[in-house]
Amino acid sequence: MANQYFENTPDLEHDLKKFDFTLRNNNISFVSDSGVFSRQTVDYGSRVLIEAIDFQNIPSGNILDVGCGYGPIGLSLAKEQKTCQVTMVDVNLRALELAKQNTANNGLTNINIFESDVYKAVEGKFALIVSNPPVRAGKDVVTAILEQSKDYLEQNGELWIVLQKKQGAPSAKKLMDKTFGNVEVVTRDKGYYILKSKLI
Repeated sequence: MANQYFENTPDLEHDLKKFDFTLRNNNISFVSDSGVFSRQTVDYGSRVLIEAIDFQNIPSGNILDVGCGYGPIGLSLAKEQKTCQVTMVDVNLRALELAKQNTANNGLTNINIFESDVYKAVEGKFALIVSNPPVRAGKDVVTAILEQSKDYLEQNGELWIVLQKKQGAPSAKKLMDKTFGNVEVVTRDKGYYILKSKLI
């Protein structure tokens, strides 16, 4: 069976790709590789999520990117929110190494990157948790990202996620509402839903 982007230590041959992408009005340089999600360019769902996030009602504090891949969401937020510490976690070691390389290549110093299966190695609380969940890893993983986020959010902190309608956005919306007592569809774009919940 072929290695999947949500697995640890993929043993695929390297096939490095370099590209630049503008996110939140900042140009960011990326290196990606085989064995990681959306290696050719920043995937459309992540783009929609990145551009939708509104910091106006989010308390000041740290940010957590769950399932960070090679880093587009975390890096774009760290580049804009320079006073925030951004933590980025994933299970894919190759993706994490790329995220570290991309952090260094873009001169960012407010990022902490390490291996974690969902929140297992994560400590502390965050003002914002963001995720483009690894749907192919299975419903249990997506459910854990949504449900357990509540334990890692500060008061009035927010969870923002992106999911396609056909990949379970409506059921995720129901789960977030059940978990937090609130959920908002921030935007819909080409079948992608941006959902957010606040810890009240």
